[in-house]
Amino acid sequence: MAANPLSTAKVGGHPIHPMLIPFPVAFLVGAFLTDLMFWGTADAFWARASIWLIGAAIVMALLAAIAGFIDFLSEPRIRALTDAWYHMVGNLTAVVLALINFYLRYSQGAEAAVRPWGVLLSLIVVCILLFTGWKGWEMVYRHHVAVLDAPTQPSATPSASTRRADHDRHAA
Repeated sequence: MAANPLSTAKVGGHPIHPMLIPFPVAFLVGAFLTDLMFWGTADAFWARASIWLIGAAIVMALLAAIAGFIDFLSEPRIRALTDAWYHMVGNLTAVVLALINFYLRYSQGAEAAVRPWGVLLSLIVVCILLFTGWKGWEMVYRHHVAVLDAPTQPSATPSASTRRADHDRHAA
């Protein structure tokens, strides 16, 4: 059995990209929610929270993108996956839209930029993230990218439970 495509950017055998992606996703979804709160309450706190969340999302997305690009560029089997291309291009699009959203808020003021363009851009980004997240999970669950389930695949030292599961699988 051929080994699954491995992540190249990893720490202690664990891929870095999936460790980082929850941060920009949570920040961007949070920005959309704080936009809605501002729209509903007109409390400037929510508009300021949105710009901070978008800024934090951009920083974390760039860190996640570095790890993702390392994996994408160093493993030809990942580049061969259509889902990987959709995931990458979609996430790049989301980050560019987040940058535009941040710039509008920074240049016009956090409150002035929320209605209607800020909240609309936030919504579009969240929709893109739903699609790219789906594609990311397709890569993991369907294509087994960075999944150590092949018996001959190199991994960290197997735990007792892994050895027991392997023994049970071979005994069956």
